Amino acid sequence: MTVELKRIHHVAYRCKDAKETVEFYKRVMNMDLVLAIAEDEVPSTKAPDPYMHIFLDAGMGNVLAFFELPNSPEMGRDEQTPQWVQHIAFEVEDLDKLNEAKAHVEAEGLDVLGPVNHGVFKSIYFFDPNGHRLELAANTGTPDQMKQLNEVAPLMIEEWSQTKRAPRHAAWLHEQD
Repeated sequence: MTVELKRIHHVAYRCKDAKETVEFYKRVMNMDLVLAIAEDEVPSTKAPDPYMHIFLDAGMGNVLAFFELPNSPEMGRDEQTPQWVQHIAFEVEDLDKLNEAKAHVEAEGLDVLGPVNHGVFKSIYFFDPNGHRLELAANTGTPDQMKQLNEVAPLMIEEWSQTKRAPRHAAWLHEQD
């Protein structure tokens, strides 16, 4: 017997203010609130810890969720991890939609980095009101490029495991700039 996954049910992060988070994701990302659960006790641990758990529609059955935890210390981020590492990436249809999204996000008064060329996709980056880094990405890779990347992935993992240096199997990705 094996685990048979259907899809990711939801991914959950912490937020500073549930209402502000819902409003931001609706206004900036066009994501609707689909569900809110609030309890005074954590169902899994039975700990007395009130929370608001919100679920947002990220399209095509994908759900992004947040917890507001009013009795916990103020939220921060993992200071040992660079800010660019932890992020939530969303796909947009194409480069035109990515450019439209960039203009929209900038019109909301947010600083936007990019588009950044990743070889097989281009991305823009900005932060939500909780300090979570968001990425919008438009795929640009060809089926042949994706096949090539898939084929070298195990070799790259093995080499990285041994050397902790970037393998050159897919160096062509960033040599196209």
